[in-house]
Amino acid sequence: MIAAPSLAFLAQWTGRHSALDPAGPQAERIGDLWWLMFWISTGVFLAVLTALLAAILRRRREEEDAPGPIAPEARHRLTRVVAGAVGVTVVLLFVLLFASVGTGRALGSLSSRQALTIRLTGQQWWWSVEYQDPVPGRMVTTANEIHIPTGRPILVQLESRDVIHSFWVPNLHGKRDLIPGHKGEVWIQADRPGVYRGQCAEFCGHQHALMGLLVVAEPPEAFAAWLEAQRRPAAPPVTPAQKRGQKLVETLPCALCHTIQGTAASGKTGPDLTHLASRRTLAAGTLPNTPGHLAGWIVDPQSIKPGNHMPANTLQSEDLQALLAYLGSLK
Repeated sequence: MIAAPSLAFLAQWTGRHSALDPAGPQAERIGDLWWLMFWISTGVFLAVLTALLAAILRRRREEEDAPGPIAPEARHRLTRVVAGAVGVTVVLLFVLLFASVGTGRALGSLSSRQALTIRLTGQQWWWSVEYQDPVPGRMVTTANEIHIPTGRPILVQLESRDVIHSFWVPNLHGKRDLIPGHKGEVWIQADRPGVYRGQCAEFCGHQHALMGLLVVAEPPEAFAAWLEAQRRPAAPPVTPAQKRGQKLVETLPCALCHTIQGTAASGKTGPDLTHLASRRTLAAGTLPNTPGHLAGWIVDPQSIKPGNHMPANTLQSEDLQALLAYLGSLK
């Protein structure tokens, strides 16, 4: 049986997962274009219904009168109405064309020398997030959760490790594809603090629907503190259970796929776990990050996300609890 995220958990982010709730300049421009198209389309729809109703009523009146040729005045009036409708249609199409082109140009205008650069790599079915820095030792790697400062342009460099994915955070920008062998980029900016859900918007395999991520926009001071904490190596274990858990991570297959800075675990296949406990979700936004859900994910990940590349792990109860104690200390 496949475990699904609870409705309460999904409700935490669903309210903000909307292109009609813009939180940045890019999404606001897209929202303005959407509303313009909506109101024009609504007006055209109502006009067509009105014309249809008028034609039906006119036809009924004509059927009641004696049949005969159409009067010249009626024919000229009909011609003027049709010509006017065609003229209005052409004007509206040009309005939408100019609005669309203007929006497209505005979306590419967000740039700054003070921009923060993030490399985002999509893979089946999770996101690798790497904060770029001129000093290699100050670069930060995390997964499935992007922290950004409010009011600052962010350059997101897009790459794919396997198939085509698509980066989409509706509150901040439109969709942008990640194509294997091709590097892309997109600019985003959040003007207000909040947690905004993102999603892969291009079908990329069996678990495409469970390839989510969170963008956490916070004040610059809070972001700077978070980034500095992420640069530190993993906290050393303190309790006997944590020490046993670290030893298990380094000796079990975990170390072949995951990295924990400051330990012997240096795998590159799976997400970086150095600060796992600081993240809000597990399995790319599929589950809340709690000890119970983490235990279920470690023991039988295929029941939660069938087809993912993490194998099941058979552990004794004592070993599992030690592993949970250690991973829970990685904040």
